[in-house]
Amino acid sequence: MYMNSAYLNNSLIDFRDKSRPLIVGSCGTYHLYTRPRLPTHRPKGRRLDFQILYVASGQTHFYLESPEKDTIVTAGHMVVYRPGEPQKYVYYGDEQAEVYWVHFTGNNVRNILRRYGIMDNMRVIDTGTSMEYTRIFKQMIQELQRRQADYEELLTFLLHQLLILIHRRLSHAHRVKNDYLNREMETAIQYFNDNYNSELCVEHYAASRGMSVSWFIRSFRQYTGSTPMQYIVSLRVTNAQMLLENTDYNVSEIGRIVGYDNPLYFSRIFKKQKGVSPSGYRRQGGYGNAD
Repeated sequence: MYMNSAYLNNSLIDFRDKSRPLIVGSCGTYHLYTRPRLPTHRPKGRRLDFQILYVASGQTHFYLESPEKDTIVTAGHMVVYRPGEPQKYVYYGDEQAEVYWVHFTGNNVRNILRRYGIMDNMRVIDTGTSMEYTRIFKQMIQELQRRQADYEELLTFLLHQLLILIHRRLSHAHRVKNDYLNREMETAIQYFNDNYNSELCVEHYAASRGMSVSWFIRSFRQYTGSTPMQYIVSLRVTNAQMLLENTDYNVSEIGRIVGYDNPLYFSRIFKKQKGVSPSGYRRQGGYGNAD
């Protein structure tokens, strides 16, 4: 069996701390492969803090409905416990359970979880398996063990990262369940990112992929929250901002670099997006000359 864990203030006792919105109290990992079983039973749960467990490989047995009826939780799922919820789960060696866990508290935990799509009634979450989850948990363990400067702040940042990844998974599962659509939209996003400063025609792109224009625009908007042309314009304006802030190219040159040969049209598009002309934006950023 392999285990590695770390505790804030070297204490295994759960605690409530309302001085900050989110505080990591402890974290760790178990990988069971030599011992026959590893049970955990807290009839009254953790009194004060929250817990997330991530099943990275194998499977585990959680008793979520009653102490007698188990729920098999397989790799690619996370289990959430809230303060006061009874906890009973068992890892078996022959099922090669590898589990990571984190306990946390704070003055705004429930609202933070809700903001990331983890509602109060959610116990088992289909997150899929990812090396990113494992990396985050391992880094949290290391930070809590080493306690270098600002480690508590970094622990909170890492937990936010984990919650963001969970939220993306939940949002994606609700938004897109069609593998074909998923692949096509990712291909389109990559194509637009690679060619945003070229002459792009949404109709021609859709035809080249064998899609109707209306279906492509509707699906792209469902997937990204914007139409293809809005997405392209956003890429152009964002990159124009970077050039205005960090180079001394004149406005006409910057317009050509991001895909607009007509400087007047570029200025009009930029002002519509940002509320200020490219020249005005540059002056705000410290460049005195316009074009």
